[in-house]
Amino acid sequence: MNANELREKTADQLREDLANLKKEQFNLRFQAATGQLENPAQMKAARRSTARVLTILNEKAAAAASE
Repeated sequence: MNANELREKTADQLREDLANLKKEQFNLRFQAATGQLENPAQMKAARRSTARVLTILNEKAAAAASE
């Protein structure tokens, strides 16, 4: 996901994306623990995507608070 694409989404859509990314992170951690993870770089990508969504949510919250 690109940050510009995320900025176009509403806060509710971002929260939904965040929930999906958290589930994906959990599944990746579970696969890593059981030795079934094929691509360890997926964990890093999921973590960064989660951080990106949280950053955009915080930006939107700050913008709403300042208005």
